Amino acid sequence: MASEGVSRVRLRDVEPGDRDAFFLHQQDEGARHQAAFVPADPTDRQSFEAHWDRVLSHSTWVARTIEEDGVPVGHIIKFDTDADPEITYWIDRARWGDGIATEAVRLLLTEIAERPIYARVAADNSGSRRVLEKNGFTEVGRDRGYSNARGEVIDELVMLLSDQQESF
Repeated sequence: MASEGVSRVRLRDVEPGDRDAFFLHQQDEGARHQAAFVPADPTDRQSFEAHWDRVLSHSTWVARTIEEDGVPVGHIIKFDTDADPEITYWIDRARWGDGIATEAVRLLLTEIAERPIYARVAADNSGSRRVLEKNGFTEVGRDRGYSNARGEVIDELVMLLSDQQESF
């Protein structure tokens, strides 16, 4: 059951007009800092469009717009790295703390039966880590990677939802 206040959250196919909202969300410096692993130049609209063209062209990837009350407030993607499926999401920072990300992850996991499924999060991004934990993900490893948003190598958590785990 959806948490109070997020019952109007839904996922839908990405429409061309959604990219404007996604691009705007990406301009928020605080959000980029938390996400950490972002494009080198978040203001480069041409690279942004090329990225979304690639995302939407993959036949096995699932990209959804996250809506609340009919307004695009973010996106969520299931993609494949090597042989492993992984999810990633972005929520407009003005909507953080409202349960939207938790509900969006739950909805995508309901849509996608594929397990195991991974997610990665900057080690100091406690909000995003909690979103994943509420959906049954557990930390299974650590990695280090270069964060464009922070200009340095940072710690990253590898999170897993296996077929033996239940999300809620």
